[in-house]
Amino acid sequence: MLKSYLIAARPKTLPAAFVPVWVGCLLAWRSAGSVDWYLAVWTFLGAAAIQIATNFFNDAIDYERGADTEYRLGPQRVTASGLLSQRAVYGGAWACLIAACLCSLPLLQSRGWIIIAVGIPSLYLSYGYTGGSFPLAYLGLGEVFVILFFGLVAVGGSYFVQVGTWDWPAGVLGLQVGLLSAILIAINNLRDVEEDRRSHKNTLAVRFGSVVIHRMITAFVVGAMMLSFLGSFYGAPWFPVLSIPWFLIGLFCVRGVKASPPSERYNRFLAIAAIQLMLFAVLFTVAVSL
Repeated sequence: MLKSYLIAARPKTLPAAFVPVWVGCLLAWRSAGSVDWYLAVWTFLGAAAIQIATNFFNDAIDYERGADTEYRLGPQRVTASGLLSQRAVYGGAWACLIAACLCSLPLLQSRGWIIIAVGIPSLYLSYGYTGGSFPLAYLGLGEVFVILFFGLVAVGGSYFVQVGTWDWPAGVLGLQVGLLSAILIAINNLRDVEEDRRSHKNTLAVRFGSVVIHRMITAFVVGAMMLSFLGSFYGAPWFPVLSIPWFLIGLFCVRGVKASPPSERYNRFLAIAAIQLMLFAVLFTVAVSL
């Protein structure tokens, strides 16, 4: 059973939770000269708990809505494959949300009510991404959700927890992280476009087709790269040069997606996009340390 929960947690997606917190804390270190590692650890644990809860809800709800079928090209889903019951997966999701609330208590004590204002929408949308009366993923809003909550909110919130204020560089970096994270969702939805069309999951790939998604992914990679040039204004002048490796990886990923029809091969491109996101964090670390 533990192995099944590990599969449902989708550990390969956890960089989307770790990277924004790391980047936000690094920016705080660059701005204030120190990092409160106690708060940083609780921020990361809370973000990871919300990410895993989102994955659990997605697993159970997609099965309930008929979006996970025998035609699935992506990794195994535990509810659809019968490894765990729908009730057990829901239980895991709610347990993760409770854990996220507990992790937020030190942040609430340190920074006050603003943590509640940020936390409540984040907690709800871990379910509302695929569930409820307005499921974002089924309405073509998955990429927007990721840019906002796994980018702007996550980076900005992590920065705020550290320094107690908001600043525009956190918005710039949050947008970069959000764009690079949204590439994962876009590739995932393009891979599953036929299955999603049959189950009436109206992602952007279903609504607009592959050509538009190819252009969107390209715009995300290029847009994130262009924002790196603002590094000179917040103490990371080497960031544009250091961004070249992850930018080239992004272009390689875009080229591969364009050249291949949706298939299991897209799982490889998802792994490359995840590497791009992690490399972004590593090279940003180098940039602010120089």
